[in-house]
Amino acid sequence: MKALLICSGGFDSVTLAWRLAADNALGALLTFDYGQRHKKEIDAARLCAERLNVPHLVMDIGHIGRQLSGSALTDDIDVPHGHYSEENMKVTVVPNRNAIMLTIAFGVAAARGLDTVALAVHGGDHFIYPDCRPYFIRLFAEMQAQALDGVAEVALLAPYVNTDKTDIARDAARFRVPVADTWSCYEGGEQHCGRCGTCVERIEAMALAGLKDPTSYQDTEFWQQAVARAK
Repeated sequence: MKALLICSGGFDSVTLAWRLAADNALGALLTFDYGQRHKKEIDAARLCAERLNVPHLVMDIGHIGRQLSGSALTDDIDVPHGHYSEENMKVTVVPNRNAIMLTIAFGVAAARGLDTVALAVHGGDHFIYPDCRPYFIRLFAEMQAQALDGVAEVALLAPYVNTDKTDIARDAARFRVPVADTWSCYEGGEQHCGRCGTCVERIEAMALAGLKDPTSYQDTEFWQQAVARAK
């Protein structure tokens, strides 16, 4: 297997990059600039590619992202703070984002002779992101098999789709991922905020895995309140 990994530069996708590289199965990283406010993640993906010595493709789809309005990730809307299970987190949805990125990734993989597209969606994404759910992943793979019929055989790999972020944290420790050099925070400031959904989930996962989190956060206490509210 040689995989084209959709890598945002975040904790999940960078961990999957190191996991694939350990099996000599990583062909290249593909990162999308869709107009997200947290563009720092692109630099984190670039650093990952450099360390793993694989090609890094950056796809500018900002003109598409500008049409997918209404998300706190792309518009001038306050990023909600709290746990992903809270209703206000739906404002972080970018409509059809994964479907769009996957469609492009399959075309790129086929053109470059890579036999797999990989992405790091996981069980914690299911509540608010429909294009991260197992049913979507299965149907998308079937659709791409038809789209590339007779042209190329490209599989879809989503190893975390039925697990949670704690398993990703364990993999990060197992494969010695430089976690501090990944970027998750939706705020896109100089430091992880520690309060947005992805920061809360990241801190919680590391804690549940019993691991020391080397990430620097502005707020290191809020996550416990957010998790308590969600239970």
